[in-house]
Order: sequence, then structure tokens, then C-alpha cells
Amino acid sequence: MAISFNSENITFDLKQKIRHKQWIRTYVKFQQQLPGDLNFIFTSNERLRLMNREYLNHNYFTDVITFDYTDDNITSGDIFISMDQVKKNAKFYAVEDDEELRRVMIHGVLHLLGFKDDSSDEKETMREKENEALHLWLKLAENDF
Repeated sequence: MAISFNSENITFDLKQKIRHKQWIRTYVKFQQQLPGDLNFIFTSNERLRLMNREYLNHNYFTDVITFDYTDDNITSGDIFISMDQVKKNAKFYAVEDDEELRRVMIHGVLHLLGFKDDSSDEKETMREKENEALHLWLKLAENDF
């Protein structure tokens, strides 16, 4: 079971790959699941918009699209992330790009864990789970795993 980080149509290299892998594995286990094959693909706004239109029939920009291959309690999938949108979000929310990227990464993982964000209640729960995971990132960083 592997967690991988790749880029498509852009040049991007995730910092602290080992720490990100440990964080994601730990959070998935915290949610009573097992981490399977998780593939993060960092790409452009235009590429993600085309995927959004092709696979979801939505013709707008988004920050993340998740393809779920989870089987039983083994969490697996492809998570495509628009780095253009992450940067826009970070500026809008006045946070560092790296923090916003982690929020979007875990958002994709949360979809694989079965969380949705269609209703306002679901969005609130999703935000709470994102914050919980970001808090775990800080806690793990303090322990310098």
C-alpha cells in the first residue's frame, strides 16, 4: 500500500513527502480505516476543469477531484489537485499555500473515507474533519516524527 505524489501538466514538487505520507496514514487509521494506494496528482486549473466537465458534467474550476477505489476498509483512490486553485484559495483565505494544499489534500482523503459536502451540514462536518487533520499535522510536526 503506497502513497504517491505526482504532477501532470505542471512542474510541482511537494515538500516534506515523508511527513505528508505519515500524516495521511495516521489520519486514515484515526478514522478506523486502513490506508491503501493513494495517488495525489498535482495539476493545473484547466486540466481539472476539463476533468470536472468530462467525469462530473460540471463546467467550472474546482480545487480537487477524487476518484474512489476504496474496498471495504482499505482507503484507496486518485486525488487530482489544481495547484492554481490552491494558490487562489490560499490568497482568498489569507493562509500559506502549504496549509491550503494540506487542507485540499485531506479534503480529497475525506471523500475517500465517505464524507460528503453536498449540504450545509455535510460541509460543516467536512470543515471540522479538515481542521482535525490539520491539527494532527501540527501535533505530528511537534513530535518530529
